[in-house]
Amino acid sequence: MSYLAALLFIVLLVLVVGGFLIYVTYNEIVALNQRIDRAWANIDVSLKQRFDELPNLVAAVHDVMGFEQEVLTDVTRLRNAYSAEAPVAQQAATSEATSEAVRRLFATVENYPSLKSAANVLALQAEIQRLEDVIAQRRELYNDSVARYNTRIRQVPAVLISGLFGWQPRVFFAASEAERTSRPVDLSSAPGS
Repeated sequence: MSYLAALLFIVLLVLVVGGFLIYVTYNEIVALNQRIDRAWANIDVSLKQRFDELPNLVAAVHDVMGFEQEVLTDVTRLRNAYSAEAPVAQQAATSEATSEAVRRLFATVENYPSLKSAANVLALQAEIQRLEDVIAQRRELYNDSVARYNTRIRQVPAVLISGLFGWQPRVFFAASEAERTSRPVDLSSAPGS
């Protein structure tokens, strides 16, 4: 009887400890998932704010930049390609392409002295640049949250129960291929050259 009682006690102890580990792990993964969702929602807010500001900037520079229609068309096309319902990877690609088009637009505006000094253009540029900085910061937080989650679901004991709860790795908000490709730096126009 004492052997059976000891065996029953060990089985009960294993069940309690196992149940506790599942409980703690489940709650931790749920919290990490919520962090990712919150971080993405914050990125989405900034993307929508940029989405709302871009037509104002394009309208402000449109008449003066008659010869630069390609840049304006790219910004407008990419702004219209944004969809909050698209998968994260597609939203990230659209966001990065839009950021690149905005950088080209800012560089082009530098060639027009009347635009560079226009108060409304300067204010719009400053606001869009602020939003670009916010998006970059929020993207970093999102990717950090995704890395924590992806790491945690691959660790013991989570890896043992991942299939049971359907935990799959989440997608990073990754840079586009164009951003990863190094570009030559033109130092001929650098100050002091």
